[in-house]
Amino acid sequence: MGTTSDIKLIDENNIRLDGRGPDELRPIRIETNVLNRADGSSFIEWGGNKIMVAVYGPREAYPKHNQDINKAIVKARYNMAAFSVDERKRPGPDRRSVEISKVISEALEAAIMVELFPRAQIDVFIEVLQADAGTRIAGLTAASVAVAAAGIPMRDMVVGCTAGKIDGKIVLDLSKEEDNFGQADLPVGVLPKSDKIVLMQMDGDLSVEEFEQATSMILKATKRIAQIQREALTKKYEIQQKEQGE
Repeated sequence: MGTTSDIKLIDENNIRLDGRGPDELRPIRIETNVLNRADGSSFIEWGGNKIMVAVYGPREAYPKHNQDINKAIVKARYNMAAFSVDERKRPGPDRRSVEISKVISEALEAAIMVELFPRAQIDVFIEVLQADAGTRIAGLTAASVAVAAAGIPMRDMVVGCTAGKIDGKIVLDLSKEEDNFGQADLPVGVLPKSDKIVLMQMDGDLSVEEFEQATSMILKATKRIAQIQREALTKKYEIQQKEQGE
């Protein structure tokens, strides 16, 4: 973010490098029940991102000293595969993946009715197979669908989206080039029914006016993304009903 470049990221007609306007999302596709051995699972393609999520639980938390007598613990593990980026990434957790795992865990915990499962643990594994900017919010969006597919009670689905600044203009859903050479990146996680924000981070600088414009774009976009989540889950139950009827 903020790396000097001669690349013009948006032209005088407000058209971005990939042909999108300032408030357009990249294509998003979500599938559920993609892994037979998980309690819930999902796969998301968001632009060039390809991410698989598996959910296990609720189950008794172990070791027992980690148990919370009042609620379940949500443990998300975000991991980028070594082959997910142009240059091979060193396998295993690093500082960035530990940080993202923590903020995703907290965002999901705000949506899940954890008070129904004292002393339990819910594990969420997020594997980034191909990265193309915005992996944390794409992973969070897919994780929310996988949790719902596992039948775990939720107050609302969590939807993630980003906005940022490129060439002095605020745009929605940064691409890889915009993420690398733009001036600011604002990933946000939202509960769309209430517009409650459960994740917010920022890289770069925005004025108050720019921040308000970016968050307004994100909140509007989360309504569209929430509809894609609901359609993915509806399709899952339609397939199940069809199979049971055969």
